[in-house]
Amino acid sequence: MPICCTGSPRHHGSAAAMAPLPALFISHGSPLLALEPEAPAHRFLKDLATLVERPKAILAISAHWETPDPALSLAERPQTIHDFRGFPPALFAMQYPAPGAPTLARQAGALLAQAGLEVTFSRTRGLDHGAWTPLTLAWPAADIPITQLSVQPHRDAAHHAAVGAALRPLRDEGVLVMGSGSFSHNLMEFRGQDPAAVPPVWVTRFADWMRQALTEGRHADLLAWERLAPEAKRNHPTPEHLWPLYTALGAGTPNTPARLLHSSTDRAILAMDAFAFD
Repeated sequence: MPICCTGSPRHHGSAAAMAPLPALFISHGSPLLALEPEAPAHRFLKDLATLVERPKAILAISAHWETPDPALSLAERPQTIHDFRGFPPALFAMQYPAPGAPTLARQAGALLAQAGLEVTFSRTRGLDHGAWTPLTLAWPAADIPITQLSVQPHRDAAHHAAVGAALRPLRDEGVLVMGSGSFSHNLMEFRGQDPAAVPPVWVTRFADWMRQALTEGRHADLLAWERLAPEAKRNHPTPEHLWPLYTALGAGTPNTPARLLHSSTDRAILAMDAFAFD
């Protein structure tokens, strides 16, 4: 029987058995989130470890790693990538020295290949802020092995859901499949906004539609989000920050409603919703 990193088996009902970890989608927002304890999403992520069983390892799907085909990192000691500019020195000084998970990366790669997906590997890819921003808040000890998986910005929602579906067996082994992106993401409208500014109607209409579709389990509608969701293109001029949500969705049980874990906005434009897929 698989054992969690705490050393204690999880229990389901009266029989000692390990229930699958949920797959998660986290909105990581701006890198500044790591330095803003007053932000609602910061506080949520600080409490995330109390909401989810401690994982044996983490497979993080980051919007900030784009490749033609799914790619996985084999790095044994992933470097902390500061893939941004114009932020305070304290942000560039942050490190997240978690151990890598090359064995998990190979296992995930085998599952993707079995599903007919082309897979590549990187021996040097570190952790970009899509991964380390939420993880430095949720598991600050940086002692859980982690590997990253890329997104394919030129592919569609169905592709990323299929990637997640191929990875679903990892949840049974205590692996946290964590998509990290942003529920809304239009940086052309982001600059200069106050952190607590009220979101405009075009953000709330999109977020409300997506949130309802997710919590009602309307997966067919979600795959057609570009056509059905109001203000879809304005909230996601490019889709890479939404694709991790679809990988987490695919890793969950088919046609099962998502659980809303958190909802807030950052600087009016970034919806910071987080979901669990059981």
